[in-house]
Amino acid sequence: MAHQELKRDLSNRHVQLIAIGGTIGTGLFLGSGKAIQLAGPSIIFAYLIVGIAIFFVMRALGELLLSKAGYQSFTDIAQDYLGPRAAFVTGWTYWFCWIMTAMADVIAVGVYVQYWFHIPQWIPAIICLLILLGFNLLTVKLFGELEFWFALIKVITILGLIVIGVILLVIGFKTDAGAVTLQNLWAHEGLFPNGISGFLLSFQMVVFAYVGTELIGVSAAETSNPEKNIPTAINKIPLRILFFYVGALIVLLCVNPWTELNAAESPFVKTFSLVGIPVAAGVINFVVLTSAASACNSGMFSTSRILFNLSYNGQAPASFVKLNKNHVPGNALWVSTLVVSAGALLSKLMPEQAFGIVTTISAICFIWVWGVILICHLKYKRTRPELHAKSTFKAPFTPFINYAVLSLFALILIIMLYAEETRPALLLTPLWFILLFTLASNRRKKEKSINLSA
Repeated sequence: MAHQELKRDLSNRHVQLIAIGGTIGTGLFLGSGKAIQLAGPSIIFAYLIVGIAIFFVMRALGELLLSKAGYQSFTDIAQDYLGPRAAFVTGWTYWFCWIMTAMADVIAVGVYVQYWFHIPQWIPAIICLLILLGFNLLTVKLFGELEFWFALIKVITILGLIVIGVILLVIGFKTDAGAVTLQNLWAHEGLFPNGISGFLLSFQMVVFAYVGTELIGVSAAETSNPEKNIPTAINKIPLRILFFYVGALIVLLCVNPWTELNAAESPFVKTFSLVGIPVAAGVINFVVLTSAASACNSGMFSTSRILFNLSYNGQAPASFVKLNKNHVPGNALWVSTLVVSAGALLSKLMPEQAFGIVTTISAICFIWVWGVILICHLKYKRTRPELHAKSTFKAPFTPFINYAVLSLFALILIIMLYAEETRPALLLTPLWFILLFTLASNRRKKEKSINLSA
């Protein structure tokens, strides 16, 4: 029905910036400090390895999305290739991990605002949620505009960091931590100061840093020209990884020896402070604030669209498929926002543990989603070779690369089981999947009994 169709109001400009916004977030601005403490300079290789893996996941997703015009997102792909049970589990899992990520980000907004105003952190958190809800209820174009400007702030900040870092390298600038030099990458106990174990333990936070890249797939149904915009956005991912992650981290570690960085603070704040910019802390605090708001905005968009698709496929309450006059799934958006606001209270009750638990569970759930995309692509290539043959956006190096990336994801999960900090969340997460598979099985049994009785 026409009134039940999502409006294709995202332009190429919006899709490109959604793609950038998806690859720059809290994981880089905040999580990189902790990751650097674990891995030292070898963190550069961790970001590079996971970034390459995510690129191949996105190429597989891109080929699948463009193989059939009716695909709304990758939950539809899972439905087509793995059946309704897998689609049910994947859709609700994606909703769940974005809800958790949005919870952490909205609480972070409250914390960052306290830098300027000493008010209870729940007040700016709720205000932020209400503002984002208002914009998202109006039109999808407003979501695109918000992400455009949020992402632009991130890009300008990292670009400024890299330019300043290169200038300091060229002139041989000296800070309180010593000279700015490439030798800082290996002069302090080498590239792997904490050994291979420290390098491997950093992968959980690195994976979390890349969550959201697949928003290209979620926004596909609202892209005005998916055949052009989606390939363009995906093909630029490698350059973004090299520039925004690898480039920024190299500059950070040249200006600051890794031993000078604190896991509890943003290395970006530290770097701007060292080079003598007096308003550095306030500027970076603003950037991190907009980054958290951007992640929360992406979470609200993503979760509402996932609920819409689940409802559209009969896997969620029928009310979630209803669109408002602006062609936005208003009911789904309201419910997701309410759940996020309830999670804000939970995060406030356990502020010290919440971020670590949320990021670990979020990373595990995203690994599930990315794994499903790769498995669907393997089945697509095997069962529908005619579609693969005529594809104008073929995923490279398949099926070998699919198996290689799936093996990397399995290794990361084993590492999470090994690490004390991530082990509890990893052991708890299967309960979510058991619940979903049980619900999916019960739904199938009820459907069969209804069909038999009819």
